[in-house]
Amino acid sequence: MKTHRLVMATAVAAVGLLALAGCTSGGSSGGSSGAGASKDLVTVFISGGANIQDLWQKSLIPAFEKTHKGYSFNVILDLHGLHDTQTIAKLTSAAQAKKDPGYDLVDGAFITEISKAGLLTPVSTSNIPNLKNVPASTLTAGGTSGIPYRGSSVLLAYNSATVKTPPTTTDQLLAWIKAHPGKFTYNSPGTGGSGQAFVQTVLDKYIPAADRAKMVAGYDKNLEQAWDPGFAELASLNPYIYQNGLYLNGNVASIDLLGSGQIDMTPIWSDQLLTGIKSGQLPATTKYTQITDPSLTGGAAYLGIPKTSTHQKAALTVANWLLTPQAQELMVTTVAGYPVVNLNQLPASVQATFQGTDSSNLRLTYFASMTQDMNNQWSQKVPGK
Repeated sequence: MKTHRLVMATAVAAVGLLALAGCTSGGSSGGSSGAGASKDLVTVFISGGANIQDLWQKSLIPAFEKTHKGYSFNVILDLHGLHDTQTIAKLTSAAQAKKDPGYDLVDGAFITEISKAGLLTPVSTSNIPNLKNVPASTLTAGGTSGIPYRGSSVLLAYNSATVKTPPTTTDQLLAWIKAHPGKFTYNSPGTGGSGQAFVQTVLDKYIPAADRAKMVAGYDKNLEQAWDPGFAELASLNPYIYQNGLYLNGNVASIDLLGSGQIDMTPIWSDQLLTGIKSGQLPATTKYTQITDPSLTGGAAYLGIPKTSTHQKAALTVANWLLTPQAQELMVTTVAGYPVVNLNQLPASVQATFQGTDSSNLRLTYFASMTQDMNNQWSQKVPGK
C-alpha cells in the first residue's frame, strides 16, 4: 500500500550530518566475509514498513545472492519514514560535499522529489538495461533518477455473490452507488489512499488532461477551482453512502465492512485486497476490477542511487536484477505488490493474479501539496452536516 507525503528539507549542515543509526533498525544479510571492506557491499536504506524490510532481507537479497556471488548487504530501516526530513538533509549535505552518504540504494516515498533536486544518479537503459521492460509512463513519473521496482493501485472490490455485473466506468460506478443505497462507502481521503483514489477519480472527470498533468507534476493552486463540479458530485452521494454518509477512518475499515457483508463494493489497495483474500479476511466471493474513464489511481515505488555513493556499479547491478521476472514475481508473492514490468514478461500465474486490471499503466496521483489541498477541501465540501 502506497502512502503520499510531502517531505521538505533544507541542507542544514548540522541536520544533514545526522547519522540515523540511533533512530533506525536494520541488519545485514549474507555475502562475502569482511563485508565492511568489500567493494560490492550494498547498503539499502528503507523508509517504510517492516514488511518492506522483510521483502528485502527475506526474499530479494537471498534470491539475488544465489546468482550473484561476492556481494554483501546492509539493510537500514527508518520505520514508516519518521525521519524522512533528516534523511533528505543527509543526502543533500553529502551531495554538496561530494561525500558518500552511507547509502547505496534508497527506498522511500520521497525519491521522485529528490530526483528533481539532482541528488540521485540518473538512470536509463544504458546503465539499467532492464528498464526497457518498464512502461514509459512509469519511468516518466520517477523523473530522471527514480527506479521503479514494485507498485500498487486502488481497485474496485465487490462481493460477486450480490453484484453480478460490476460497473466498468466511473459513471457506471456512480450510477450503481445511487441504485444501491447503503452498499458502498470509502474512507475519508485524509486517512488513506483508497478513499483518496476514489475522490480524485471523481474530481478528474471534470479536469482537462493538460491541467491534470500539471497537478501530477507540481503544485498550482489556481487549478483547484476545477475541482468544484467533482466535489458537488461527491456531496450528492451522501444519502446513498453506507449509513447515510458514513465515511470511514483508514483503508482497513473498508476491508472490514466488505468482509462482514455490510457493504457490497468499495475501493481497496491492491496489496491489501490480495492479502485479504489470501488470508480469508475477505470471503472467496470477493472479486475486483479496475474502472475506466478515469481509472482509480496507483503508482510505483521507486528506488534511488545517491549520486555520491561509492558503490555505484553494485547498486546498478542490484537495481537491474530487481526488474527481472524472478524478482518481479517475488514482489507479487511476498507483499502482493504489482509488478512494474509489462505483464507479458511474467509467468502465466502472475498474469492471472492481475486479470481484469491494467497494472502496466497506473494512473498517477496528484503532487503531494495538491493532494493535501484536496483532502482539506473534501472535509469542508463533501460530508453531510
